[in-house]
Amino acid sequence: MKRMIIQGGNRLSGEVTIGGAKNSTVALIPAAILADTPVQFDTVPDILDVHNLMIILKSMNVKSEFSHGVLDIDPTQIIEAELPSKAIKSLRASYYFMGALLGRFHRATLTFPGGDNIGPRPIDQHLKAFKALGATVSENNGTVHLEAANGLHGTRIFMDMVSVGATINAILAAVRAEGTTVIENAAREPEIIDLATFLNNMGAKIRGVGTDTIRITGVDTLQSMNTHTIIADRIESGTYLALAAALGDGVMVHNVIPEHLESFTSKMIEMGVNLQIDSDKIYVPKTTSLKPVHVKTMPFPGFATDLQQPLTPLMSLADGDSVIVDTIYPKRVKHVPELQKMGMQIEAHDGTIVVKHTDHLHGANVSAGEIRAGAALTIAGLMAEGTTVINNAGNILRGYDRIVWKLNRLHANVSIEDDSSVKIS
Repeated sequence: MKRMIIQGGNRLSGEVTIGGAKNSTVALIPAAILADTPVQFDTVPDILDVHNLMIILKSMNVKSEFSHGVLDIDPTQIIEAELPSKAIKSLRASYYFMGALLGRFHRATLTFPGGDNIGPRPIDQHLKAFKALGATVSENNGTVHLEAANGLHGTRIFMDMVSVGATINAILAAVRAEGTTVIENAAREPEIIDLATFLNNMGAKIRGVGTDTIRITGVDTLQSMNTHTIIADRIESGTYLALAAALGDGVMVHNVIPEHLESFTSKMIEMGVNLQIDSDKIYVPKTTSLKPVHVKTMPFPGFATDLQQPLTPLMSLADGDSVIVDTIYPKRVKHVPELQKMGMQIEAHDGTIVVKHTDHLHGANVSAGEIRAGAALTIAGLMAEGTTVINNAGNILRGYDRIVWKLNRLHANVSIEDDSSVKIS
């Protein structure tokens, strides 16, 4: 268990560079085992989820090395093996090994994945896709068994609800299946496009990503010929933009893809933040007056559920009541009671969060229930007077690349400690 210690009150300034997208990375790493050659990724974020995925790879005799943002994976000696349940349960995205293993070996056995507890996120759409492709599915004591004894065959898959995870898993299973697969009502997130770009560069035939209909013609082999550079993390980008607007004296955010952030930056502009948006960077000037806004989360290109919490501390500075309605995960409110401990005027009822103007936040002992709740608490801790201790800080480290180093370069005062109070850089 790790704790984040924040000495609040410092104004922030300077530059920060956004890392590769977590939500791409956690799909790309399982996808690598579909390759018949070694694979290399660049701009990989240094987050705990990456290290846990590397543990899972090792259990299958897949070698991986990670250094300075470059991740090398060699699946050429892969074997079928029982996957480590502790690593599987540490992150929900481990379920992408279902589709990847099914595509590679036509069978897979995994324990139910873990990760953030932000309300019901069933995998029924994933299993429905696997069944449509020809796999039999059985569940026993928290373990899922998948097998396609006669191979996988192209088919039509209609998603009953827009699901990023199910869309990605269907792609992973179908990319080496026989024939053509059509996924309808598919998710359109940039991370899905990133995955398809990686697979297509290895010889896959995937068309239509970024729309609600994806067509996949199966291929016999996937061979990597070049390094895949992971797209910038839009959620990390939004988090630093909100942070800079809340307590910055001028912050430049580099390695941003503005097109992926339009629903978020439009809300910041509506609040009164005079963002200066360039092709790959955004400058956030000092902001002194903010208006309240109404936010409703939606599938991409709508406002991302992962950004409603990081925006919350900024909303508390607005002159009036701001409202958040999360249509994706209505129970994503773990940050609310923790922010209340710090003095924020915030309430959650029946899937609606109301953030009232708050003049003063004070340091407190709080807990990061999940990644984005931890991000909200980090921003609030930097805004607060005194010391904030965020317990379960491992959740923050799961999703934010070198966050302590980046914040301290902006003149924050942040450290991470483990249980024995040995500081970790």
